[in-house]
Amino acid sequence: MSGMPSNSLNSHSSVPWAPAEIRKLTDIAEVQITTRRPDGRPFPWTPIWVVVVDDQVYVRTWHRRTTGWYGRAIERGRAVIALDRALEVIVTEIGTAHADAINDAYRSKYGPDGAASMITPDSEASTLHLAKLAALPNSAAR
Repeated sequence: MSGMPSNSLNSHSSVPWAPAEIRKLTDIAEVQITTRRPDGRPFPWTPIWVVVVDDQVYVRTWHRRTTGWYGRAIERGRAVIALDRALEVIVTEIGTAHADAINDAYRSKYGPDGAASMITPDSEASTLHLAKLAALPNSAAR
């Protein structure tokens, strides 16, 4: 796998994940994710599985949809994850790109039985890349 996916829908730039963030995302079972309403308030948090491959962060949904956190994240090209604090992320649909490596990461982290619903063709097609958004001046990341 080479390079970070680009997101033509979002003009904001990303910054590399800190090593401590990568370690935490690798070690935790779930990360909380949300999107923001037009007025900046967050929707309710949703726990999702997360994997890291080559220091890049990926999430999937077991059932691709246009609603909920997944639909809003795709529509906006942005989301927020809770690590040690809320982090704004750029969301890029990558579909089945790098599916083998990402499937392996799901199997390794969640076990073959646990990962079964996340390595189906439908789940593979729902893969999103999360890139940490560069901090905006005055913490105005909305």
